[in-house]
Amino acid sequence: MQRIPEPELMLDEAQAKAYAEADFEAPHTRVIELFRESFPDWSGSGDVLDLGCGPGDISLRFAAAYPRCRVDGIDGSEAMMAAGRARIEHAGLADRVHLHKALLPADRAPMPRYDAVISNSLLHHLHDPQVLWTAVKRYAAPGAPVFVVDLLRPRSREQALAMRDRYAAGEPAVLQEDFYNSLCAAFTLDEIGEQLREAGLEGFAVRAVSDRHCVIHGRGR
Repeated sequence: MQRIPEPELMLDEAQAKAYAEADFEAPHTRVIELFRESFPDWSGSGDVLDLGCGPGDISLRFAAAYPRCRVDGIDGSEAMMAAGRARIEHAGLADRVHLHKALLPADRAPMPRYDAVISNSLLHHLHDPQVLWTAVKRYAAPGAPVFVVDLLRPRSREQALAMRDRYAAGEPAVLQEDFYNSLCAAFTLDEIGEQLREAGLEGFAVRAVSDRHCVIHGRGR
């Protein structure tokens, strides 16, 4: 099916709260595991940039997994970040995890370069995917791990609906709708490969890691 873009930002407070309170324990734990598998020799120290951090759950988990790093999360939705800041405080990581409002490409990250750049579920929100890859090239220091996880678009709307019913049946209606819309807005592996070639990031690896997720990873230049 053709891609159906969705709104780039989640601005509604109720929607953001539902997302922040959802149970992403299994998939977000898997994100950290996949990073470790992709970069087993990374030192685990330094400054990390989380692009499209949302409520900061991945930022928090990353900081917990790598106690010698500091994480800057950036997102264009203050409602999303506000919903997650209390969790970061409660986890005792407010000194190492900082969420900043920044809408790419107009706004900048807090630092010019980072020792690692990560992103989870931002790509499918972007109307122009080069916004993400331009940020990767700009902020990843030479040799820095770059790790992106996102959804894959199903072959049809019927398949997207079946995935919604299979994987999001226990979630609130707003999250079920978001998941369906996100599947329809996602890219295929071939499309992502073309994006990377256009960005001059041909050396990055792209692979499916489930029936609905993919991983893109490489090193900053």
